Amino acid sequence: MAAQRGALIVLEGVDRAGKSTQCRKLVSALCATGHRAELLRFPERSTEIGKLLSSYLEKKNELEDHSVHLLFSANRWEQVPWIKEKLNQGVTLVVDRYAFSGVAFTSAKENFSLDWCKQPDVGLPKPDLILFLQLQLVDAAARGEFGHERYENGIFQERALQCFQQLMRDTTLNWKVVDASKSIEDVHKEIRVLSEDAILTATHRPLGELWK
Repeated sequence: MAAQRGALIVLEGVDRAGKSTQCRKLVSALCATGHRAELLRFPERSTEIGKLLSSYLEKKNELEDHSVHLLFSANRWEQVPWIKEKLNQGVTLVVDRYAFSGVAFTSAKENFSLDWCKQPDVGLPKPDLILFLQLQLVDAAARGEFGHERYENGIFQERALQCFQQLMRDTTLNWKVVDASKSIEDVHKEIRVLSEDAILTATHRPLGELWK
């Protein structure tokens, strides 16, 4: 009998909303209760494309806005075989940022439409659950190390947040909004309950394709 597939769970939100902390906590909690779970983070900075993007985000080099958007998408696509393999083995993947960040951050720039930004990611594995960690931008900016990377400034984050809100209107996707201003443990508990439900549901459904 084929192994039941794992769930694809994505955490999104503005910078410093606590995504990385919550991703690590979720993977640990799932593994502790007998699930097979692994963490994936985008951009995946270990590949050649990922190294280029890392340097760009750290403001060490400049890239044209269209090309950098396509590189972020390519960085996701190069992980698709691995993603599908893991899910088919019954491993749940917890993903720190996905296509939605790519679309929100590029469409927050001038002269980029949401539709153009979505096109390169059409057909990526469709998440079973997208958790949006909602945090007031003033609170995010007060958290440690805000401002070190390229997109961490208040005006840009506000525009990106508006783009996220547009993406969340898509009823074909399972978006859940989580109040990220609560304590780390309270946020974790809420995420864990939602994730357990998604894992149960995913075992009975084929993996979908994003925006198709």
